Amino acid sequence: MSITAKQLAELMPDATQVESIEPEMESSLHYAQLSLLVSCLQWLWRERTDFFIGANLTIYFSRLSLKNRDFRGPDFFLVKQTQKHPRKSWVVWEEDGKYPDLIIELLSDSTAEVDKSLKKDLYQDRFRTHEYFWFSPESLEFAGFRLISQKYEAIDFNEEGLLWSETLNLYLGVYDGQLRYFSSECRLVLTSEEEALLSQQRAEQLAAQLRALGVEPQV
Repeated sequence: MSITAKQLAELMPDATQVESIEPEMESSLHYAQLSLLVSCLQWLWRERTDFFIGANLTIYFSRLSLKNRDFRGPDFFLVKQTQKHPRKSWVVWEEDGKYPDLIIELLSDSTAEVDKSLKKDLYQDRFRTHEYFWFSPESLEFAGFRLISQKYEAIDFNEEGLLWSETLNLYLGVYDGQLRYFSSECRLVLTSEEEALLSQQRAEQLAAQLRALGVEPQV
């Protein structure tokens, strides 16, 4: 007995409700680093609605992998040209077959070997993720790779020690012990809190200059 495509679709479970099952991160340094990467990019792209950021979120890339529990959860991943809304996990076949455009893994003693070998091969050969970076919050080891002719090739550092991301249209680099975003002019991309603090400092400096001239600034 044959069934129609519509009937087959109705028999399929809603995989968008599958929960992420990623383990806890290794340390407070890893938590802080991941939070910084997510919040800073969300603030920078706050007017955009065409992207999704996954943070320690499972990627289910085939129904067979779901059945066999063979799936991966990058520490940080970015998918462009998609809808910006919360998800319980990233289910590739429920997202028009989209895989991450960029992945960042935060190395630790327990994950570094896998991140540099098995995961790197998976992101290159199966995910076809355009750019892959890794960073250690402890040792500050940092590297990046771009998919060229079906293979990952190392991205060269510029004179400031930064790596250019075509996906982000930003540089990535280590600043004050953390992985940060930098503009195309190599200027540090500020978080919302840093921008607010800078604005406050500028306002206080201006007020001090006005008082030095005998002018009381208006509140």
